[in-house]
This record gives sequence, structure tokens and C-alpha cells, in this order.
Amino acid sequence: MSAEAADRVAAVTSSRPSTPLQTSWFEFLLDGSLLEKHLQKSNPDPAPVQLIIQFLEQASKPSVNEQNQVQPPADNRRNRTLKLLALKVAAHMKWDLDALEKGLTIPVLNMLLNELLCVSKVPPGVKHVDLDLSTLPPTTAMAVVIYNRWAIRTIVLSSFPEKQTKPGPHQMNMLSIVQQEKEMTENILTVLKEQATDSISVLEGALQLKKDFYVHTLRTLDLLAADAAANGETESSTAGLRISADELHCQVHYDVGGIFFQQGCTDQSAYQKARDHFRQTKELLKKLDSTVHVHLDEKRLAGYWNACKALTEDCDSDSQTTAYDQINSMIRARSYQAVIEAFIKDNVSRSLPNNFRRSVLREFLYRVQQGEPGLDEVCHKLCVCNAVRDALEGEVLSVRFQQLLLKPSKGMVDFILEVCTLSLEKERLSETSRRNMANFMKTLCESLEELPLLFVVSSHKLFMELLKEEERKVLVEQMRKRSATINLSAKPLPSFYDIPASASVNIGQLEQQLILLLEPRRIRQILIELHGMAERPFWRVNSKWEVPPDYINVILGIKDNLTKDLVYILMAKGLHCISIKDFAHARQLFSACLELVTEFSPKLRQVMLNEMLLLEVRAHETMAAEGSKERPPPDLVSRVRGYLEMRIHDVPLRQVVGEECVAFMLNWRENDYLTLQVPPSLVMNNPYIKLGQLLASTCKELPGPKESRRTAKELWDVVVQICSVSIQHKRNHDGRVGLIKHRESSMGILYRSKFITFIKKLREPLVLTTLISLFVRLHSIVRDDIVNEVTAEHLSIWPSSLPNIQAVDVEAVAVTVKELVSYALTLNPNNQSWLITQADIYFVTNQYSAALNLYLQAGAVCSDFFTKTVPPDVYTDQVAVLCQFLREVDYMTAFKALQEQNSHDAMDSFYDYIWDVTILEYLTHIHHKRGETEKRQIAIKAIGQAELNTSNPEEVLQLAAQKRKKRFLQAMAKLYF
Repeated sequence: MSAEAADRVAAVTSSRPSTPLQTSWFEFLLDGSLLEKHLQKSNPDPAPVQLIIQFLEQASKPSVNEQNQVQPPADNRRNRTLKLLALKVAAHMKWDLDALEKGLTIPVLNMLLNELLCVSKVPPGVKHVDLDLSTLPPTTAMAVVIYNRWAIRTIVLSSFPEKQTKPGPHQMNMLSIVQQEKEMTENILTVLKEQATDSISVLEGALQLKKDFYVHTLRTLDLLAADAAANGETESSTAGLRISADELHCQVHYDVGGIFFQQGCTDQSAYQKARDHFRQTKELLKKLDSTVHVHLDEKRLAGYWNACKALTEDCDSDSQTTAYDQINSMIRARSYQAVIEAFIKDNVSRSLPNNFRRSVLREFLYRVQQGEPGLDEVCHKLCVCNAVRDALEGEVLSVRFQQLLLKPSKGMVDFILEVCTLSLEKERLSETSRRNMANFMKTLCESLEELPLLFVVSSHKLFMELLKEEERKVLVEQMRKRSATINLSAKPLPSFYDIPASASVNIGQLEQQLILLLEPRRIRQILIELHGMAERPFWRVNSKWEVPPDYINVILGIKDNLTKDLVYILMAKGLHCISIKDFAHARQLFSACLELVTEFSPKLRQVMLNEMLLLEVRAHETMAAEGSKERPPPDLVSRVRGYLEMRIHDVPLRQVVGEECVAFMLNWRENDYLTLQVPPSLVMNNPYIKLGQLLASTCKELPGPKESRRTAKELWDVVVQICSVSIQHKRNHDGRVGLIKHRESSMGILYRSKFITFIKKLREPLVLTTLISLFVRLHSIVRDDIVNEVTAEHLSIWPSSLPNIQAVDVEAVAVTVKELVSYALTLNPNNQSWLITQADIYFVTNQYSAALNLYLQAGAVCSDFFTKTVPPDVYTDQVAVLCQFLREVDYMTAFKALQEQNSHDAMDSFYDYIWDVTILEYLTHIHHKRGETEKRQIAIKAIGQAELNTSNPEEVLQLAAQKRKKRFLQAMAKLYF
């Protein structure tokens, strides 16, 4: 190549725009200023959400030690910096949850927001619902609000149906990764749903705060990284990005309204709450000049608002009445003819959306299904109105209308023609509407079999006007030929399955019915029709249909595709009904499935019997949780025993069935079976049966002599193993040997998370008291705090020391004891022992207000709200006045409390409740010494009351003390309850 040619090639090459190289994640670690420059670009590559994914993915990668053992991600400077970079990107996005939710999966967003809580100094181990947002630093409070907003939004979003993605040929190796992510997502959702009530309470608390809010920015996160928090700059109210109270309240009202609306399907009163929150949202939106920090879909808000008004029968919400309101008012007033007339008028104006009209029809169909009389004809007429509207717009006619034409009456045909006539604007009739209606008249003629009804249509004025003469002749000739054939063959009316698979019958509409229906025969009928139209797996129609992984291979191994779809869908719908406590429909679906599989698969028959057993167990436990005292029938107890002893090979078994069967036996005190009759092989192989046997044995021996505590010791050892972690020794760089702990190790018979799940299926008070007692003792040993001890019943049956205390995960024990006591109190908020234990836990963790609240509750429970004497062992030395409640008055603690000058206990307000003269004399002395004249006079007045004179008889003094005790405790209770 000549020099000239080379120059030309170089010129052409240099003139081509080169694609810029994508910035790698590690470059941001090397250059601290690069991230902000990158984010300022108009179209940064990688995009912000991709950066968050890369940073967190790298920060959470497990490491491998010198022995090639996989270790948890290291807590080093690199990983901390990567997490901080992810937070900075989110801060650049101004914590817009809409954008973050679109770009990040639930596990990644969960990791990101947990990091936000961590850097924002949210107290670890304390439930958000127990925090007082008004006392937290601004950025800390905002982190809590953002996390709980995301929690309830995620619950709502997860309830929406999703289109299932089908893996391509090159994606099969990705299925395991997808499955892992799915399991992580499900675990996170389970936790979020369990904590939904707490999240709502946190956000309702945020709505009470009238001050502005501040959220972390890139600058405040940089300050945190530089450890500048020591000077308080990141804690100040001006450090973060300011968000006005109105903006935040507007967003929070919208999010909380969304979750209440979702809860409305199981709790009708939730729709009222949702409506109130959406009203506040609308009012705040009008008030705000700009909505920089408010991210909501105003069309969706309008939809929510209309739905809430309809569901709560709210007539005075808006000054102007919309078409929606008018229709809903007619339905509430049972003016059904007015609804039909409104639909016919709307066929002309077309102001109501088709989906709203269809939802009204579905509402009436549901009422018919529930047994409300006299609505069949209303449903037929509304179906006709909707069909005419569809015809005018050139839409496909619904399957329901096609079914209606299979057995029409003269009155129904007359009504169809009447609606067609009234639905046309004669003066402004467009050519499109004319042709659409003419096609509808043709379809009507082709669908009718009876000659008298055909002549009614063909002789109608509208038929003559809309169809040309040639079209009419051809159509009438076809009708004559068809009627002759019908008469010769005496063919009966066609069934639903004889409808041709044409555009008139929409597969999508059938699939929609398949998703909504719960009646097994109709499900089977629609599946037969769908398989006649298209040969594809219809069990994939709804991504929310799920069967347990243990059963998938067996079900998908069914050779007949129709049967496979039917078994999968019946089981999935049955499991969904159980999850929403619709046990009646679940029984119908499972019974149909059992009848079906009995014909061809003994394995699936046993699977369905097992699932039906779990259904009955859950149904009975649900009744018990709602207050029923009725014992389970002997047949059910016998079936549970049979399941626990079942030994059928090659039948897939779900562990949850065994788990709930054991919990069922414990809850109904079937202790003799668990301790004496259960086969030893089961105890060895099933961890839940092992736990059930140990719990039953320990409960049977309470209270008992020390010799009989062998099973208590065995239960102790099993639980300690569950809460232990594997320990490895590793030599550090400086030569010293350190310890590495692995959380959730497999040392115990169960993972701690599964153990907690099992505990939360228990209701029997003695079983829960035993577990609380065990964990309180274990907690006391690992905390090693002899000053502040947590109390519980039956502590003496447990060991007082641990041989290998280093192996026990202290944090896991602390979290478990809190969860266990909180759960127990949800079952019985008036259990004195559990209240005292919970109060002690709060007290030793320095949450004094919460502790005092629970101590007062415990006292109120055991004294009929302080009308009787509180037992002396209920209270400990918390405050000066309470020191008088002890058997021996604790003067040292009382005097120490009274000397406190920086207290906030309104001390002088309670002098009238003190009955111990020594304490009152000390108060007089200390106020005189400090020169507090007014307070000294209050104390002198209190001591001067005649009934406290030490010369009085003992009975008078006791009466005075009892009177003051009662008044003091009732006054305190008013402050807290």
C-alpha cells in the first residue's frame, strides 16, 4: 500500500465514530471522583441501576480461604466501599422507588435498602415499629420510612399477575440461577408479609410527623465514609436532601392506600382505610406546586379512588357525580333496569370503558353464583348490551354472548334488536358503525337455528336499513338451505363444543375465564375447549399458578396433555384457596383432583390424600386461632398419626405436611402419642417429630423432680445445637489465631429459620411457655449479665452453664427470644408471665418506656386493672415509687432515683402517691438542700396527711398504702394505655 493510500485509510478510519468503551465497576474503586462524573452524563453506560447491581454483586461474592473452603463475603474496606457506591447511585436517583423497582430485583433491592438502614444508624435488633421516628436523626428516620414503603409496595406488586418467561435453547443452564433467585424472592416476600402490619404502623407514625424530612445524598454518604459523623454533621437536619412533609405524606398515603386496597379482598373494612388514604393523596397533590419527590401514577390513583368509592358505598366523596358513581349508586339501590338503560345510552356516548362495563357484569354474575335470586335475566341483558357495544367498535364478541345464542328465546331476540336500534345515532351514523352493525346482524342470523327467530331478525326494520338488498337475498337463501338440512337430519341444537374455533371465540377470553374460575367442572370444560383450539401447555397461562417443587416432575410426567393441565391447575388453585383460607373451594378442587388421579396414578392419589390431610389440619387450626374450642374429630387425629407413620416408597413427600402434623399434635395435647407411641425410626429420621417428642415429654414432666429432667436436658442440647455455629480457626496476618463463625450452619437437626417457622405454628400455651423458658435461660447464659436478668417460668429445669459457649450465636439467641415472646403475645396478650418476660427483655436492652408499659399491663392483668392488690413478685425496682412495692422497701434504689437531677419522670406530680414516710422525709430534705422551695412545700403537704401519721393503727396505714397503690398504678396506666 502506498503512503497516499495509507493516509486515505487512516483518514477514513479516524472519521468513523468509535463506540466508547463501557466503564468497568472496579474503575470506580480506583477513582473516587469518577462516579459523580459518570452519573452526570446524559446516557451513562452502564446505567445507574446496572451499576447498583454490579457493585452489590461484587460486594456479596463469597471468598475462599487457604483450605479452599467457601466463606461468607469478607467485611473489608473493598466491600464496604462497593456497598457505599451502590448507595450513592441510589442517592443520585433520589431514592425513587419506582425507578429502583423497575431496574432491580427484589433480592438486590432488599440488600440495598438494608445497607441504607445500616449506614443510617438504625438501631440493629430493634423492630422498626418500636422506634420513635420523632426522636431519630432526620436521615435515620427517612431510611426507616423508605424501607417500609418498599416493603408494602413489594407486597402489593407481588400480588399482580406476571407473564411467565419461557427459557430459550441457550438459557437452560440459567434455570438453576433463576430458581435460586425465585426462592430468595419468596423468602423475602414471606418475611415482608409477616411484618406488613408493623410496616403499616411505621408509615402511619410517619404521617403524624409534621416536620420536613431529609434523605441521604452523595455528600452525606461521603461524610459517612470519611467518618465525619463524629462531629454530628451527617446527623444535622440540613445535611441531607430536603423533602417537605406534604410531599412525603402524599407518597406515603398513596403507598399505604395501595396495601389496604390489596387487603380488602379478605377484609372489607380495609377498603374504607384505603379510600381515606387515597383521599389524602388527592388533597395533597392539589396542594403541592411541584411534585419532585412524589412518584405515583395519577391514572392508577383515579382508578383506585373510583374502586374504593364503589366498594365502600361512598356517595359524598366528590362534588360532581361521575358516570361511574351513577352506575354504582343504581347497583346499590337495586335499580337494575336503570343500569341496563344506562348501558344502552352509553352504547351511543361510549363514555364508560369496556373493562368497567365487563366488571359490572362480573359483579352480577358473582351475585348469581352466591345465590341471589332474580338476577339471571339482568345478567343476560347486560351481556347483550356489552355485545352490541363490542360489535359497534368492531371487537370480538364474548364467549358468554355466544353461549347465550345457543338457546335464545323470542324475548331475548327482541331485546337484542331493541338494543341495536337504540344504540345507533341515526343522524351522525358513521359508515364504520353502519358496517359493524350490519356484520353483527349477519352473525346473529348465522347463529340462530330456529326459523321463527330467524324471520324475526330478517324482517326487522334495522335489518332492512343496514344490509343492501343483494346481501339480504344471499343471507335469506343461506338460511333456507340451512333450515332444510336441519329439518331433514333432525339435528339437535349444537353444544358449546360445536362452536367453530374462529375469531368469534377468543382463546384469550377462555384463558381469562380459566384463571378466574374455581368450579372444577367448568375448569375441565374450558380446558377441553382450549385443547380443541390449540395444542399447548395451558398450565402456564398464569405465572401465579404454582405447585410444590416436590410434585412437579410427577405431574409433568403425565402423558395426556389435557389431564396434565387439569391436574396442575386444580392443585395450584386449591393451594391458592388454602393460602387465602377459602377452605370450601379448596376441598372441591382437591376432591376433583383426587377423583381424577385415582383412575391412573396410585402415586398421585397418595399425594392428593396427603394434601387433603394438610388442608383439613390447616382448616381446623384456623378455626382454633379464631377462637373455636372444638377438638378435632378422632378421624382427623387418626389420619395425622397415619401420615406420620406412613412408609410408602417412591411417593414425593412435602416436609411441611409432617411439620404441621407435629404442630397439630402438640397444639391438641396428643402428648401420649408423641412420647409413647411414635415409632423410634421416625424420631431418628424426621427432625420435626424429634422436636415434637422432646417438647411433649418436657411438658408432661412439668413440674417434676430433678430426676425427671432428662428430656428437658435433651431438648436443651438440641436447641443449643440449632443456635450454634461452626467455628474454624484461622491464623491472622499478625500471627494470632482468630475464630471464624458460619451463620445458619447445619450442626443442628434444623436450620434456625426453619425452627422459628415451626414455632410459629404452635398455639399450646404450655409448649410456648416451655420454649420461652428455655430461650430465656440460654439468653441469660450467653449474655452473662448477672445484674439485669430476664425472668420466666420453669427456669430451674434447664442447665445453668454451657460447655462450649463460644459456638453459640449470641445474636441469633437474642433475636429468637424476642420473636418467640412477641409471637406468643399475639396469641394471648393477657398472659402475665409472657408480659413480664417481654418487659424484662425491653428493660435489659434499655428500652425503658416500652418496658414500663408492659410491666403495667402485667400488673393490670393480674389485678383486674388495679382494683385488687398486685402480687408482690410482679414488680422490680424500676423507679422511686415502685420501690415501695417490694416486700422490703428498697431505700437505697429509691434515694438514688430521687437524687437524679436530669430525669424526665415528672417526679413531683407523684408525691401524692407515696405512702412511705421515710421516702417523703428524704424528699423534703433533698428539696431544702437544693433550694427548691415549691417542691419542698409539695412534699411537706404530702407528708402532712393525717392517714400517713405513723401513730395510726397498722390497719389504717395499710389502707392508706393500698389506696395510693391503686391510684398510682391507674394513673400510670392512663399514660400508657
